[in-house]
Amino acid sequence: MPLKIDRLTDNLYTMMTLTQELELKKKLLQESTKLLSTQIQAAKEAMDEAQESANEHHGAIEDKFESFREACQIQRDMYARQLDELITTMGVLKRVNSTKENKEVSFGAVVMTELQNYFIGVSLGEIKVDGESFYAISGLSPLYKAMEGKTSGESFVFRDKTYQVLQVF
Repeated sequence: MPLKIDRLTDNLYTMMTLTQELELKKKLLQESTKLLSTQIQAAKEAMDEAQESANEHHGAIEDKFESFREACQIQRDMYARQLDELITTMGVLKRVNSTKENKEVSFGAVVMTELQNYFIGVSLGEIKVDGESFYAISGLSPLYKAMEGKTSGESFVFRDKTYQVLQVF
């Protein structure tokens, strides 16, 4: 099995097999799914809570309660839109194939640079796996567009910084 160079947080280098790379990608995908599921659950709960608040005053006749109910409905609709976006995002994340080795920066790839590590899928911010930080970014982000198609050893420029791609898998 071919061995590849990988960077650890203390900047030491170690050999990493394809199996280890795919295991790391699988962990990133699991952590991303867990994070997104938590956000989905929070949006559902907030939406339900807003609906319950509106329903509590449903029998009241006074105008002040009507405007309160309307505010609750607006809030509920906002959470419903967030929930819909999160469910769509989860659908995109489910398309990531954790058993595929990427040779170039593309959807589903793990990209190691000398500055930061990235997981290309959906935008979730920083994710920590095995003590290492990765930034989950969308395939639509400007950063991804700057690195798209690059392979190990190539470099790209984003916001006046040059990034060296150390490894892609």
